[in-house]
Amino acid sequence: MRVLLDTNVLVRATGRANSPARALFLRLLDAPHAIVASHFLLDELRRVLRYPRVQRMHGLSPQEAEQFVRDLEASAEVVDVATAPSFRVPYDPDDDPIVAASVYGRVDVLCTLDRHLRRSEVVAYCAAFNTRVLTDVELLAELHTQDSGST
Repeated sequence: MRVLLDTNVLVRATGRANSPARALFLRLLDAPHAIVASHFLLDELRRVLRYPRVQRMHGLSPQEAEQFVRDLEASAEVVDVATAPSFRVPYDPDDDPIVAASVYGRVDVLCTLDRHLRRSEVVAYCAAFNTRVLTDVELLAELHTQDSGST
């Protein structure tokens, strides 16, 4: 499964996190899964991990946060969104590059907690490209169900 983890999920998946997002992140690092990212997403993650409140919440030093981003970049398929179809996310155009990376990266799932990306217009647009929009908990449950069904 090809998955793009939105920044809000990735922040919860950092090395010191104990969360569904962390469990999902670790699960997606192994074949047959693939994590898809973009330079925009990596830059946004780098910026968000520097926020003092995020640093306090996860206890990551600036060096650990940077290492997390570098490790993600090394393990993900990083796509260039310059040629991706354009779509305007209602009420939050800052999310446009996330949708573009999902479409251009041909992901099966855009995993996000962002309410703007879970709006019906965005879900329908992504569905036209065979991309579903799920939360980390929803996707993790789906993967567990798949595991149970294959044993």
